[in-house]
Amino acid sequence: MIYLVFIAAVLALGFAAFNFVTVKRMPEGTKQMQEISGAIRVGANAFIHYEYRILYTVVAAVAVLMAVVTTWHAAVALLVGSIMSGCAGFVGMKIATYANVRVANRARETENVGETVKVAFRGGSVMGLCVGGFALLGIFLVYMVFGVGMGQARITSASYTNLLGLSFCPFTMTLSGYALGCSMVAMFNRVGGGIYTKAADMGADLVGKTEAHIPEDDPRNPATIADNVGDNVGDVAGLGSDLLESYVGAISSGIILAYHLFSKSLAEGTGMDGELLQTLVLFPLVFVSIGLIASCLGIASLLFKKNMSDDPHRDLNACTYFASGATILLGLISSCLMFGGFESASLKEILGFQCGQFSPWVAATVGVAAGVVIGMLAEYYTSAGFKPTRNLARTSLEGAALTITQGLALGMKSCMAPCLILGAGIIASYQAAGMYGVAMSAMGMLSFVTATVSVDTYGPISDNAGGIAEMAGLDAKVRKITDTLDSVGNTTAAIGKGFAIGSGALAALALMISYLYSYNDFDTELILNLIEPMTLAGAIIGGALPFLFSGMLIEAVAKAARKMVEEVRRQFREIPGILEGKRKPDYKTCIEISSKGAIGEMKIPSMLAIVVPVVCGFILGPEFVGGILIGSTICSIMIAIFTGNAGGAWDNGKKYIESGEIAGSGKGSPAHDAAVVGDTVGDPLKDTVGPCLDIFIKIMSTVSLVAVAVFAEHNLAAWIMGLF
Repeated sequence: MIYLVFIAAVLALGFAAFNFVTVKRMPEGTKQMQEISGAIRVGANAFIHYEYRILYTVVAAVAVLMAVVTTWHAAVALLVGSIMSGCAGFVGMKIATYANVRVANRARETENVGETVKVAFRGGSVMGLCVGGFALLGIFLVYMVFGVGMGQARITSASYTNLLGLSFCPFTMTLSGYALGCSMVAMFNRVGGGIYTKAADMGADLVGKTEAHIPEDDPRNPATIADNVGDNVGDVAGLGSDLLESYVGAISSGIILAYHLFSKSLAEGTGMDGELLQTLVLFPLVFVSIGLIASCLGIASLLFKKNMSDDPHRDLNACTYFASGATILLGLISSCLMFGGFESASLKEILGFQCGQFSPWVAATVGVAAGVVIGMLAEYYTSAGFKPTRNLARTSLEGAALTITQGLALGMKSCMAPCLILGAGIIASYQAAGMYGVAMSAMGMLSFVTATVSVDTYGPISDNAGGIAEMAGLDAKVRKITDTLDSVGNTTAAIGKGFAIGSGALAALALMISYLYSYNDFDTELILNLIEPMTLAGAIIGGALPFLFSGMLIEAVAKAARKMVEEVRRQFREIPGILEGKRKPDYKTCIEISSKGAIGEMKIPSMLAIVVPVVCGFILGPEFVGGILIGSTICSIMIAIFTGNAGGAWDNGKKYIESGEIAGSGKGSPAHDAAVVGDTVGDPLKDTVGPCLDIFIKIMSTVSLVAVAVFAEHNLAAWIMGLF
């Protein structure tokens, strides 16, 4: 059944290649449209090449360290993971820079919303298909080379001893290395891209809209090209690497947990055999392969649909619901086939499978359902079609201060319902299939990630298309179509962020269990005692870490945005004729400011998640790090939901005013100015802080899982206690 993983990966990558070529063959429009698109493409390519040079220098250094401290297999797997994730981000960014101008041109040629949606979604589908395809291709290679070829999949004990005399279970360490490689690329792409895009966006808005009162994406604004470049490097490459990392983390957590459950069964004498272990290992791989195939069918159902509606949201939701529904149905069949040969009583005693052969499917379905509901809640709080965002937009009539206050209240209130769903999902999946069920729930939530990312990436492509339409001076009808697409894109982005943080929390919990197994005897009861001072101190400090991380990111955006604002003001002041349209602004300098700002400011936040658990582990031991993981995970969930929903609501509230829905308060009005301020405050929250936090908790969990075998035995606190 492992070859199903390879078939699904090849199908997805082949479909991605077909869509890539199809988009490139479409006409680009006028000469001016081509010039603008070319400038965006050059800026995006320059940034990602520069970022990847730094990224892979760090990856190489970490790989060398892993080869020495853990196993060389894990170091190689880390390189494979980083390459797969890097390829997905790079290809997705490339197609976005080709698709944006073609979306604008299709709107210009047809003046039809449905036909324009198809082009934007076809471009977005390349990113989604690459996420699923590259992730599973990498897992297949790791499994076949190390698991089958080198026999690691059959080894269940800590039998591999490295040069330092430390022993590891080889395949779980190799798989952890693969997940860590994906996590490192995701962290760099999300943090670097997030700082880049929001610095440019804030600079463009604060001076262009608020001070000069010129439209968004006006060619007279020097920061517009940098802003559009940022959409590609942050919201496309960053998004793709982010959700690929979530996807791999969820799959890996289930497989690693299966090995630990096997060792626990051996220690307790409950009777799990090798056949059941291999079934537990293969089930998440088979389930996500089915999800990838279902996503391909869902994407095709939209792309080859003859009669598109004028409601992009309905068509995009239909694609997602088709993929999730097909995944659930086919997953039921796979669960029956794979676990049908085992006795229900045995499964219940060994693993806590309360529903017999259906238990893993029930847990995965709980994850799918929880993901869909969390997405719906994000839509409710961020879409202009619902009361919260409309009320926020009307608050702008009373000034910027109340707009910000109302947005903060909305974001805070929006945390409760998703957390209830998440808590209920954890309880339900655990009751259905034990701790393995929690991991399956995370995997289920992301099993159709290809469809989710395709819908999500459609948003920044549409945003770019609107910018090109504005800068090229296309008809107002064209901009109206692209604005419609962009508004829907803001909501789909909020839904995607809800999926990411929900699945991240579940995957982090599964990794947490594996972390505890890694340094405790398997015949002891696994309890992380929060009342114990070392653990409690770790939880308190861990709870503060996401705030420190978020603050560093916001400050980084503010520093880069400040330089952008100064440059835009300088050009308006020193280059006569820009605002009259007689001279072109200097776009290149603004692109350089965003690039340097992003690369310069991303280093410390990016390394925080890697360095903190390792340093704390070697000083204070595994219980302290366990507390850090619990505290940081809980706080990150709240902050991510709050920032994503508040920022999305501010953005769509602004667009609600711009669409003329509030009488007498269109573009350029005082209410619009207040909404722009709110949107600017929300930009770094929803597009930098929120998306980076799910990576933050998963990379901390993965690094801790990799390093705990070392610092559990060798830490300063244990050495000091040994002296007394």
